[in-house]
Amino acid sequence: MASGLRLMLLMGPVLAVPVPAPLADALQSVRVTTASGQASGFQLAFAVSARSVIQRALLPAGFFDPGVRVVLVCVVAGTPTVLADGIVTQQELSPSAEPGASVLTVTGEDLTVLMDVRHERACFPGLPHQARVAAICAKYAVYGIAPVAVPPVLTDVPNPLVHVPVQASTDLEYLKAMASEVGYVFFLEPGPLPGASVAYWGPEVRTGPVQPALTLGAGAAATAESLSFTYDGLSRTQYTVSVTEPVTKVGIGLPVPDVSLLHPPLAARPAVTLKQEPLPDVGDRSPAEALLLGLSRTSTAADAVRGTGKLDVLRYGHVLRARRLVGVRGAGPAYDGLYYVSSVTHDIRRGEYKQGFTLTRDGLGSLTPVVIP
Repeated sequence: MASGLRLMLLMGPVLAVPVPAPLADALQSVRVTTASGQASGFQLAFAVSARSVIQRALLPAGFFDPGVRVVLVCVVAGTPTVLADGIVTQQELSPSAEPGASVLTVTGEDLTVLMDVRHERACFPGLPHQARVAAICAKYAVYGIAPVAVPPVLTDVPNPLVHVPVQASTDLEYLKAMASEVGYVFFLEPGPLPGASVAYWGPEVRTGPVQPALTLGAGAAATAESLSFTYDGLSRTQYTVSVTEPVTKVGIGLPVPDVSLLHPPLAARPAVTLKQEPLPDVGDRSPAEALLLGLSRTSTAADAVRGTGKLDVLRYGHVLRARRLVGVRGAGPAYDGLYYVSSVTHDIRRGEYKQGFTLTRDGLGSLTPVVIP
């Protein structure tokens, strides 16, 4: 790898350990994709030959079989970052008559795939959402998964004499369904140490430390190779909620809570809401459940500005992380400021580390007078 860049590959059935040196030398390229709202994935490409240890020993022994755990750790400028912690789901061998052109491609997803392979049926009498999340995630502690569950903005504790929450799906489907009901997200964040992950169930975090700025048009000081923006005027939707009072059977209009409860504004001038729609399927829900569902639908349609770009990590000096904030400089007063990094794709080859990324926020203009480098 290039100076200032190291990549460590660990593999194993449950506990991942450093791979043998011949396998590390055969690694040609790595791609890791992390995106808000979906599972992270990885793809590894190995050079193989008829006499290589991969063909003679590792493939026949099941070293790359589906279910094998893979951990990728990148070290940039002395700082380690766990890029991926997941499970192999597919392997593909592409033999070639040309020497050195045969390739073994290994593809996988993050550890949430383990939560989506078995249909479960369970009851959770009297347990609020966050307690159910902790109970489900406890089953995967052997993989180093530690749950972090944030109580909903509006707490709705089910009365066991009236209603008992029942799971009739995979664990992942149930965790995501509960998150969607209250405007939250669920995902696994690998790290901070290899072999450990955080199972996060809560609102998208749009506060906290800001990553080093992406700088445009500054010559040798520029850190982004390219960055373009799109402002979609039809992306924001205002939902209205109507519920029926159980005693009088009178319809009551309830305002959807302000989206800033879950999504603090990042723009000085939020995008104008042009679309209005009634929220469907809320007639049989309690007022708290209807408000939480409205909050969820509104929060998913809040970002009107999207930026897409690429950068060279060795020039940037850091690994840009998804689901965090980053500053943008040099794009002009309308588009400078803080953004939420909604997705990142890592492409690593020998001597090269590139990233493609997508940024989002709720409107135009910066809330900060200066973007810190």
